[in-house]
Amino acid sequence: MLLRAYAAGVFPMADSQENPEIFWVDPLDRGILPLDKFHISRTLKRNIRHETFQIRTNFDFFSVLKGCADRNETWINDSIFQLYLSLHEMGFAHSMEVWQEDTLVGGVYGVALGGAFFGESMFSRRKDASKIALAYLVDRLRVGGFTLFDTQFITPHLASLGAVEISRAHYRELLEQALLVNADFNRQVGTPSGQDVIQRNTQTS
Repeated sequence: MLLRAYAAGVFPMADSQENPEIFWVDPLDRGILPLDKFHISRTLKRNIRHETFQIRTNFDFFSVLKGCADRNETWINDSIFQLYLSLHEMGFAHSMEVWQEDTLVGGVYGVALGGAFFGESMFSRRKDASKIALAYLVDRLRVGGFTLFDTQFITPHLASLGAVEISRAHYRELLEQALLVNADFNRQVGTPSGQDVIQRNTQTS
């Protein structure tokens, strides 16, 4: 049901972590992050280039999900938590993780379907950790042949990275096209260098 919902352009939320009810969201205006318009600021470039962290993919999906839910107000209740764990076990949900030694300091997770990636949530315990995760995620999506990165809503944080808001009708058109694409989240083998991530994004942004 959840995969069919994504394919139809809707996604689940809960009012709070304690509320067991799930409702479906279909915004009039949708946030997307164009994969060829990702903006890397000078500070973010420096942090990526210095590589004082390790990037891991799907290494500890559970902890990324837990990190995203670990806040005063969250839409991730127990049912949603378990649903995304199931999607991860099925190979549809993925995490991009930022580690410093043995500590998970930031990450982002979402769902891949066809050529669309539905970004669900992210968290950061160090400055710019979630931005670093997004930079590596965008690079992986581009290498994998994805055409749509859905961010659901727009925040100042996402807008500073190049996210834009489009109409529901336009989003549905992009989604319909993306679902026909044979993209592969695992096409990128290994972790690229920070300089490669910067260069590939700078060439098109």
